[in-house]
Amino acid sequence: MSLPIALLGFCSFATALHLASIALAAARMRARQPLLAPPADARPVTLIRPVCGIEAFSWETLGSSFTLDYPAYEIVFCVARADDPVSAIIHRLIEAHPQVEARLLVGDERVSLNPKLNNVVKGWDAARHDRIVMADSNVLMPRDYIQRLAARWRPDTGVVCSVPIASRPGNLWAELECAFLNTYQARWEYVADSLGCGFAQGKSMMMRRGVVDRGGGIRALGAEIAEDAALTKLLRAAGLKVHLVDDPFEQPLGSRSAAEVWSRQRRWSRLRRMTFPLLFVPELLAGSFFPLLAAIAFAAGEPFTVAAAAGLLLIVWFGAEAALARRAGWHWSIRMPLAFLLRDLLLPLLWADAWVGSNFIWRGTELRPREMTPESPPA
Repeated sequence: MSLPIALLGFCSFATALHLASIALAAARMRARQPLLAPPADARPVTLIRPVCGIEAFSWETLGSSFTLDYPAYEIVFCVARADDPVSAIIHRLIEAHPQVEARLLVGDERVSLNPKLNNVVKGWDAARHDRIVMADSNVLMPRDYIQRLAARWRPDTGVVCSVPIASRPGNLWAELECAFLNTYQARWEYVADSLGCGFAQGKSMMMRRGVVDRGGGIRALGAEIAEDAALTKLLRAAGLKVHLVDDPFEQPLGSRSAAEVWSRQRRWSRLRRMTFPLLFVPELLAGSFFPLLAAIAFAAGEPFTVAAAAGLLLIVWFGAEAALARRAGWHWSIRMPLAFLLRDLLLPLLWADAWVGSNFIWRGTELRPREMTPESPPA
């Protein structure tokens, strides 16, 4: 096989795979539906929200916990330190909504290397109901949040999750985060879910206490540095599946710095490499970087031909992502094609970086998984 044919074949295959992944994700994205009414026999739910520090939309995202259209739920907020400034927001919200059963638990039980899991354990122990939802502090909950999670429950379900959909970016770097979270990471998670091999996503998770307890309990999720990866493996061992909601929930961003976006994506890349190394390997080819190089090499010669080949490939790749974002109602602006390009230039760097180290920054603390044990947490 000649080199030009090989380059054309690779470029065509990669583009076809890209378009197929978008088609699969788009098939799952439904137009906004009317709010789901709670069922007549609504089962009581415990909503656990770990909090740490004040974020751009903390009042709105945490406040959305109190306005759910669900008749039987309690909220358990978990904070590691009593002097965390977010505690004041929680107390004010609880006082402003006396009709909702809510409490704030303080403490940090070091059961793992994962600070989020260490924070959540006390909430799990205190939960009064069998059906439990764990949701990060930056998730914006619609009024039918619990109903939308419960609607995806099936006989073979171990957990129902929602991927984070970035919204309200305040600058270009936040739009880069949208490019990572929405039409890239969310898309591939929906592909995995559609193929029956979904992965738990820690942003929003509905599960049953009995299922987790049979797998060793909440503390067993400390077997992996990422609690959602540990939960995925626990459920697969039990013959259960992960299901994603069809209309995922928002994570409003505000402004971001380039360093913040890089740090967050670096952490997630290293976590994926450490928890699912074989599945992480093909991520190197997931973006447009290598197909673009192949298109340029195939058209090598006149500058006009090279520019035309590169431009055509990027129009096809990014145009398809734009169509997915518009169909799903996700953020879109004139700067998003630039954000797509920056993301795809960074993907090979993130992939290579994930193999050369395991340390990462989480909530301002550097974690060193190879050097630490649960009994020797970071200072």
